[in-house]
Amino acid sequence: MSAIRLGLIGDNIAASRSPDLHRFCAERAGLRIRYERLVPAEMGRDFDAVFAQCRDGGMRGVNITFPYKERAAALVRVPDPEVARLGAVNTVLFGADGPIGHNTDYTGFAAAYRAAFGKTPPGRVALVGAGGVGRAIAFALAGLGAAELRLFDKDAARARTLAGALPSQHRVVVAVSTADALAGAEGVVNCTPVGMVGYPGSPIPAALIGPQRWAFDAVYTPVETVFLQTARRAGLQTISGYELFFHQGIEAFRLFTGSTLADLDGLRRQLSGIPEKDT
Repeated sequence: MSAIRLGLIGDNIAASRSPDLHRFCAERAGLRIRYERLVPAEMGRDFDAVFAQCRDGGMRGVNITFPYKERAAALVRVPDPEVARLGAVNTVLFGADGPIGHNTDYTGFAAAYRAAFGKTPPGRVALVGAGGVGRAIAFALAGLGAAELRLFDKDAARARTLAGALPSQHRVVVAVSTADALAGAEGVVNCTPVGMVGYPGSPIPAALIGPQRWAFDAVYTPVETVFLQTARRAGLQTISGYELFFHQGIEAFRLFTGSTLADLDGLRRQLSGIPEKDT
């Protein structure tokens, strides 16, 4: 059986667990894969050239991460109208009909939110960071019934573009500052890279955290970010970026291979280095 070739294109991905996740998924599905980390700067090429190399070099597909999700959306056909509207892809399949784009951040966040909070709606949500993952999370929050989305990005034009892309029936406010975004919010979401390995700190001052009900950080390396630790100390319920990583990765693996995994608890234990329970 020949190996299915997959990859991850992004910057600052040395600590990514995606290769482990897909390798463990393949073992459980009885498949062989080869999963490569691809950093354009280290390869001496730009994103478009690396993408073309993957497309033309026999790969089944690639995951896309920061900062290339929006760029990737311009290079693929996106069959899902909602994903096309959100304008960012993180999973690409290569085939005879050309590259096809999907966004498993969108579906993965919705799954992680429901696992944590069930049918409780998100309420009014402050979302900081309107890049590729921010777009996916904003659309997912809209689909989950958020009462209002308050968007802030240092690049105000990026926040305005996201606001304009969201379905018109949803109430969306483009905030002028982080404090403005958090005013009256029940949920607070970090969709910036601040807090991840190589980008230390928190994008949200500790003094602003406390009145909210819940918090989510899209960063998962490390899992325990400064932002989440601060939110937890302030009494908020939290969802870690690891949950997004886990759920989006399982969906990406299904798209790549057609395989649906049954024992997700076992996969979690394997990823955590915890031995399988005897049965």
